[in-house]
Amino acid sequence: MQDLIRATGIAVLIALLGACSRQSEQAAAPAPPVITPVTATAEVKPFTIGAFQAAAVSDGYGSFPNDNKTLAINAKKADVDALLIANGLPADSLQLSVQPLLVKTTDKVLLFDTGAAALFGPTMGKLPANLAAAGIDPAGVTDIFISHAHPDHVGGLVANNALAFPNATIHIQAAEWAAFKSQADMAPLTSVIASKVVEFQPGADLVPGVKAVDIKGHTPGHSGYLITSGDQSLLYIGDTMHHSVISVQQPDWTIAFDGDAPTAQASRKEVIANSAASGQRVYAVHFPFPGLGKFQQQGDKYVWVAE
Repeated sequence: MQDLIRATGIAVLIALLGACSRQSEQAAAPAPPVITPVTATAEVKPFTIGAFQAAAVSDGYGSFPNDNKTLAINAKKADVDALLIANGLPADSLQLSVQPLLVKTTDKVLLFDTGAAALFGPTMGKLPANLAAAGIDPAGVTDIFISHAHPDHVGGLVANNALAFPNATIHIQAAEWAAFKSQADMAPLTSVIASKVVEFQPGADLVPGVKAVDIKGHTPGHSGYLITSGDQSLLYIGDTMHHSVISVQQPDWTIAFDGDAPTAQASRKEVIANSAASGQRVYAVHFPFPGLGKFQQQGDKYVWVAE
């Protein structure tokens, strides 16, 4: 009997010690890292992607006549006018926003495209000032993801003939980097950034939470990016689409900058239909600021629904 009591006492003691140990381990477990929120301004729109802190950061805008020379170049002006007016927009001119995307994870600061810098006049090039207003130090940006090498997406990589984000790895699809380097007029820029560029293949996983999405047609290596945290995600579509009405409701109306128009048209339709069917949240760099929303089907067409 004494042996039974002794054994039972030892078992209880072991159980108590185990419980204390587990409580100690739980108490000692580090708290999840806190991601500092981005400061909101009129041109910085913070939001979240799961545990990630994100923000639309305006670089400005560009405007041009509605004359079928830039957008809807394969459509009739009367048809474009009618579509714009039906959606409450003026028919004399078209305006496209430019808003790179900022994402802060637990250990990285990510920037998707970099705006135009001084390459398109005084209505663009506002990214550096708006990043500063948002509390972001350019030296703290760890990774930059380029959708493609058009000037309004890569101009902000360089400032005063030096890296604008000196510590950032620059991710760009291999085919796009090859095409970028072949442009003689961009040599001053590519020579500065070359040592920071890391090429990737279509569909690659790049850093935790960021996967490249191959969206063909606009340029030789145009890439979107799927950003995921937990059960939430955001699809950054680059220049798959430019205008929130024309590109969505008439995806076959092409823009002069599409390198392969038929492929770009097919890509637009695929991205719109798939995103609408799945409820995918989308970030459109050229749609009205902040460029955040979803595609929805309405009857026989799709529309952009902004957040």
